[in-house]
Amino acid sequence: MYALPGQTLAECAEDLETALSFNTTHLSLYHLTLEPNTLFAKFPPALPDDDSAYEMQDLIEARTAQAGYIHYETSAYARPHRQARHNLNYWRFGDYLGIGAGAHGKLSFPHRVLRQMRHKHPATYMAQAMAGNAVQEQHDVGAADLPFEFMLNALRLTDGVPASTFFDHTGLPLHTISRDLAAAEQKGLLEADLATIKPTELGRRFLNDLQEMFLKG
Repeated sequence: MYALPGQTLAECAEDLETALSFNTTHLSLYHLTLEPNTLFAKFPPALPDDDSAYEMQDLIEARTAQAGYIHYETSAYARPHRQARHNLNYWRFGDYLGIGAGAHGKLSFPHRVLRQMRHKHPATYMAQAMAGNAVQEQHDVGAADLPFEFMLNALRLTDGVPASTFFDHTGLPLHTISRDLAAAEQKGLLEADLATIKPTELGRRFLNDLQEMFLKG
């Protein structure tokens, strides 16, 4: 994790070199995010400014590439052919079953997509699971929300996704988001054609802005 409270570029570089020294096949390198309803959000620490955080990101991308890693997803770097299958499944809008306290799951059916969350507190989860009620919350993802949910995930992948998978996973024709695709292309954030939808380098740097373009108010 980088852009930590009080972290300098030199300290980020040292952390990265330590991680690389293990010669692992996969690295997950996350920019610190202060999540709502946490102690950090309530009492935010002094964080590196945006310019410093971008310098750290530039360093990470350059050094991992030099070491032979492919930056295949927003926060993931891997040796060739060693990308995490479960990561790729998430970002390609695949299904997964949540097991354990606080676990989330996504299940697709012919006419709907179901999201679930298990009880967060371990003791509550165990008691409810034994009673056959491990799921605390679940909801169907409506048709109007499916395009954003799909793009929210797909745009994290450096190589993007085949355009045909939009229909495969949402049941909606690609022209549903044609205006949004064109607007993102105009801004230089996206490359899209009949074969592939993928973020540009600029789009990867401003991923939140790019994803937001597919969010309907």
